Parts: sequence; C-alpha cells; structure tokens
Amino acid sequence: MKIFVGADHRGMNLKKKILQVLLKQGYDVNDLGPQDPTKSCDYPKIAYKVASSVARFPNSRGILVCMSGIGQMIAANKVRGAYAALCYNTQAAELSRRHNNANILVMSSRFVKSKDIERILKVWLNTPFDGGRHQRRVNQIKKMEKGMKI
Repeated sequence: MKIFVGADHRGMNLKKKILQVLLKQGYDVNDLGPQDPTKSCDYPKIAYKVASSVARFPNSRGILVCMSGIGQMIAANKVRGAYAALCYNTQAAELSRRHNNANILVMSSRFVKSKDIERILKVWLNTPFDGGRHQRRVNQIKKMEKGMKI
C-alpha cells in the first residue's frame, strides 16, 4: 500500500515517528514534506499535496499531522476523493475506517501520545470498510462533492 505523509512545522516530530513505524512495517511511504523543522509552513499546502496524491492513486492512504489536526482535516476534505478523519485514539481510527472509509488519517501532535502512534496506525491501516448501510452514506457524501442533492 502506498502511503503519503505530510505535516506542518508543529507536526514534524510526530511525523518522524510515524515514518519510522511505517517504514519498519514495510509500507511504500512518500514523505511530502516539509523537511526543515525550523521553517514555518502553511498546513493547507501540505494537506493539498497529501489529499490530491491520495485521490489520484487508488487504494493509497494519507497521513497528516499538525498541532491540533483540525486545520489539516478541514483542508484535506476540500479535495474531491479525499476523506480525512481526525483521530486521537484507536477507537476513532477504527470507526473512521469501518463506517466512513476514511483514506486520510489526521493526527494531532498535541493530543496524540508517542506511545499510542504505533497502535493507532496499525488499527487504521488494517481495519476494513464495513460497507452495507455505511456505503449508502459514503455514496451520499460523494454526491455532495459533486454538488448534487442528496
């Protein structure tokens, strides 16, 4: 599975830990930046890079990090085909996949503890989408993306 990862300057340390975990587990990881933790950067630009990459490559996933995770989630969800979920724990990570088929995991450098990163990633990357009634709802979201009435 191809995974695109990005963070703003406030998420750089957490991003480094995420990259270590993903590479250790053998994933095809693409670090979309930034690379310099000393320079401030705009999170919407990073969110756009990750979200547009995920939307362009079927069956890929994305991971975004910023201080709260909120800005990254909002920005990523503006890209058609990107379904970003802000998850602070394994339960949210599991539900974002089972019920929403999220393809981008957004994490907070302030609220996610280092000791929980590996578990959250494992759950999120390995939990399948349940489909069924949830597929109907995901389809409604896709209609909204196209400006259609639901």
